[in-house]
Amino acid sequence: MAAMPSRGAERLLGVAGSPHLLLVEDDPGDAFLFEELLTEAQPGLRITVAATLSEALAALRPDIQCVIVDLSLPDAQGLDALHQVREHSPTTAVLVLTGLADAHVGVAAVAAGAQDYLVKQDADGALLTRAISYAIERKRADESERQLVEARALSRENARLERGLLPVPILHDRTLRHHTRYRPGRDRALLGGDFHDTVETSDGAVHAVIGDVSGHGADEASLGVRLRMAWRTLVLGGHTGSRLLDTLDTVLQHERWSDEIFTTACMVTIAPDRRTARVYRAGHPCPLFFSPDGVEALPAEPRGPALGLLPGARWPAADLELGDEWGLLLYTDGLIEGAPARTAAISTWRACCASPGPRTRKGGAATCSSTGSSPRPSG
Repeated sequence: MAAMPSRGAERLLGVAGSPHLLLVEDDPGDAFLFEELLTEAQPGLRITVAATLSEALAALRPDIQCVIVDLSLPDAQGLDALHQVREHSPTTAVLVLTGLADAHVGVAAVAAGAQDYLVKQDADGALLTRAISYAIERKRADESERQLVEARALSRENARLERGLLPVPILHDRTLRHHTRYRPGRDRALLGGDFHDTVETSDGAVHAVIGDVSGHGADEASLGVRLRMAWRTLVLGGHTGSRLLDTLDTVLQHERWSDEIFTTACMVTIAPDRRTARVYRAGHPCPLFFSPDGVEALPAEPRGPALGLLPGARWPAADLELGDEWGLLLYTDGLIEGAPARTAAISTWRACCASPGPRTRKGGAATCSSTGSSPRPSG
């Protein structure tokens, strides 16, 4: 190869530190000329030279940023060398060298995955360093795009999975209005440590729960799903009240990864006639009761401790007269942190009963309300 005289030294662009290149060239004279051109352009450049493809594959290391490969090697012809280099080091940039009569092969090499190609007879120091720089940057861009595509695909898959884990209420009574709003504390997530569910059993009673696992990570979200599913299974199995919470406490102790993990919960059972309710609280904020006379928080007592804190704990019930027209709001503390509880909760009620819109607070909320237009029989 007769390389052109250098038109001036040009450093490798965007390559930090001392770049490491692998030159795969079986002609000693050509290899020498390329080394001279490159070291003139950037003193201190590290260049590993391989005369065959097998030597090149053995010399490939993670710190090599670009492979400059001649497509005419003793042990590889055509695009075979390119394919094997990319197979052994898929994240390394590849610059292909061709002769004047093989320029079309260079185009085919780029189509096959090389970042660029050079005709040997046209190469000088400036052109060579510029081509290497562009090859490295193009490979970085390709890798960033690939990772972005994979991340988006994973995000969509996770979103589908999380949507499948969100609860679908089992509610048949059309006289009840049921609304939920849920925004996890984790960014770009659909599930958090908060959980809620609503189930109407065969006797006509409506059971609702809202809970909050301590913490905000993916592990807490997973635990919240498990507790919600355990709660639903227990309700459908005929368990209610303090007995149900006692079993849920046992489930939490077996499922959690640390004794420091606890869960607050509030559980409500609305009678079949929709005029009374029984409330159980395990360290959870008081629900709000809405009536024609206004809104008020339920009494702070009776209540029990959060699940997972005290062995042998008990959770007493509070009975509530609902009347003909009423509403109940169950929520997690994320909705009231940093704002007056009453104001924040009323705003949440309005948001739950309205069409979906912007939500600024993170947490969960579930509401049930009755207009009393078609009361159910108590039998």
